[in-house]
Amino acid sequence: MPEYGRNVQKMVEFLTTIEDKEKRLRNAEFIIELMGTLNPHLKQIEDYRHKLWDHLYQMTGFNLEVDSPYPMPTPESVFKKPPMLDYPQKHITHRHLGQNVDDLISKALEETDPEKKQGLTQAIGYYMKLAYANWHKEPVHDDMIKNELLELTDGQLLYEPGGFRPQFDSRSNFRSKNPNFNANSNNPNNKNYRGGGSGGNGRGFKDNGGGGNGNYKKNFNKNKYNKNK
Repeated sequence: MPEYGRNVQKMVEFLTTIEDKEKRLRNAEFIIELMGTLNPHLKQIEDYRHKLWDHLYQMTGFNLEVDSPYPMPTPESVFKKPPMLDYPQKHITHRHLGQNVDDLISKALEETDPEKKQGLTQAIGYYMKLAYANWHKEPVHDDMIKNELLELTDGQLLYEPGGFRPQFDSRSNFRSKNPNFNANSNNPNNKNYRGGGSGGNGRGFKDNGGGGNGNYKKNFNKNKYNKNK
């Protein structure tokens, strides 16, 4: 066992030649203490002295006869191999991208919502750029990722460089959520900030309108004059 060194191995070999049983036990205990000193990390293991005695038996070829506090292990128990683990064997089409990209592409192709599908496409494109940079140690152009993704999906997923922005009518969406909103200043529910009324010139202030020109400065000066008067 190389972790204990050549000198410990020589001491163990000499231990097997000692005929006196009590003397052999005292030397074995001394070697156990030396093994623990050379490998202090073993003391962090629960019942580490049991492990040290197992190592001592192993170094003697399981031929040491001493009255140790622990029974001598068998070679079958020490060198027993663990059972083999089943490793998933999958064929990775593009090894430089990995299995995750194939799984994401499959999920994106199954998506029916156009916005979610495009969002997954953008995420796949970002992941492909990251994988390419890690693999080749150099940056990659967005057009290259776009063309490669089109090739991988037979033109079904289109990566948009610069980011994806959902297309919708913001004005109609706002009106549907705010039924009282109307751009026409004739609407009595509309507290138009800049509209000066139906006949105004669009320079009014809040409710300062109706049929006049909606001029904020004129109304303000008039109110100021009346107040001073």
